[in-house]
Amino acid sequence: MNITLIGMPGAGKSTVGVVLAKRMGMDFIDTDLIIQKEYNKTLSEIINEKGIEEFKKVENDVISKLELDNTIIATGGSAVYGKEAMKHLRDISKVVYIQLSEENIEDRLGDLNERGVVLEDGETLQELYDERIPLYKKYAHIIVNANDMVLREVVKNIEKVMLD
Repeated sequence: MNITLIGMPGAGKSTVGVVLAKRMGMDFIDTDLIIQKEYNKTLSEIINEKGIEEFKKVENDVISKLELDNTIIATGGSAVYGKEAMKHLRDISKVVYIQLSEENIEDRLGDLNERGVVLEDGETLQELYDERIPLYKKYAHIIVNANDMVLREVVKNIEKVMLD
């Protein structure tokens, strides 16, 4: 069994994923790091060189080819744009949406470009949030509302749902 974590940048997918993997005795991967390793560039370098649409294709392609077992998979926030990637993740794992309010996301993010957040020119974080939320809900098997929760609580909630 695999568990895939989806959600906005800053939702804590990677941090939760590492702790969850340790608690459940599973492996952990971050799809952003796999993309960076495959291209030998940071996400922001790939986005700056190829553009947002091409980056989404790269992300979709890399995720669609993942062959994993007993792994926690933390995705980039834009993974939900890849139909093939998300179908594959739903087939090989339970997909968990870590839900946070736009205000909490904004507080956590800092410099969006530095983080490799996929924003169109002139697009606001609120617009990106509004665009992605329906996709996260569409692809999630499980939604965990992480507002007002500390890391430990989010991890325990996901672990409990997975073991029930």
